[in-house]
Amino acid sequence: MQVGELGEFGLIRELTSRLPQTSAVELGPGDDAAVVAAPDGRVVATTDVLLEGRHFRRDWSTAYDVGRKAAAQNLADVAAMGAVPTALLLGLVVPAELPVTWALELMDGLRDECQVAGAAVVGGDVVRGEAITVSITALGDLQGRRAVTRSGARPGDRVAVTGWLGWSAAGFTVLSRGFRSPRAFVEAHRRPEPPYHAGPSAAVLGATSMIDVSDGLVADLGHVAEASGVHIDLHAADFDIPAQMADIGQAVGVDPLLWVLSGGEDHALVATFPPDTQLPSRWRVVGEVTRPASLSGTGRVTVDGAAWDRTGGWDHFGAQA
Repeated sequence: MQVGELGEFGLIRELTSRLPQTSAVELGPGDDAAVVAAPDGRVVATTDVLLEGRHFRRDWSTAYDVGRKAAAQNLADVAAMGAVPTALLLGLVVPAELPVTWALELMDGLRDECQVAGAAVVGGDVVRGEAITVSITALGDLQGRRAVTRSGARPGDRVAVTGWLGWSAAGFTVLSRGFRSPRAFVEAHRRPEPPYHAGPSAAVLGATSMIDVSDGLVADLGHVAEASGVHIDLHAADFDIPAQMADIGQAVGVDPLLWVLSGGEDHALVATFPPDTQLPSRWRVVGEVTRPASLSGTGRVTVDGAAWDRTGGWDHFGAQA
């Protein structure tokens, strides 16, 4: 059956019937709006849009993959603020001829990724359009803590990362060349695995700034450097490059360090911590905040003391878009 045959309200019934709720949800799908508890008195909110052909391809990813990825990239933003994800809303644009099963599998992916993060899909909207567009709004709870922003890094802080780096970019390179293996890297591109629980834990540890790696580590740390008014230096030798990633790089003629430092969509978390912070083993120290930015310029990121001038980072209106 196609979406057009089922109709808007029939599709909504099918989608929402697949959604369990959490204790934070006082009223889920089915009314004019959902009601989600906010014990802290503040709500962390973020939104993102995925467009078919630009952010995903149906010949590369299943609908379930797209759902997992769409949820992950938004829930990771919540975690990067030091908050616990609580709820997610979906705006879905689909053509009438789309198979209903595709939409249902998308919802299954959203639901399952939310369950990993401890959140729930609580509502949304469905409209007809020419291209599949998935718009997500995610909410989170700070649980009484201050938000960890991009602007708190200070000279002397250590830079540490948790989660995968470069795996999605390596997987994208493999897919772009018509291959489907090594599977672990292809799956990392299709379904990122953000370390959600590390975000609130970093806040408890005293992280001074934090961001999720969506556009590339150097590019995203550049946002931190600019917002904080500091310089950040990364140490290339401190990054772990798996042997299989190195093998892929050799096969396709790419230095895997490029993927690690410039590849996005892994949604790892990178944070700055005071130098005396005792970090759990899940956090890997990869650099430090070196000094304040000069009065005449903004903060920047270097690698082993030198400018990183290799291609990386993403700008939707840049030359590569």
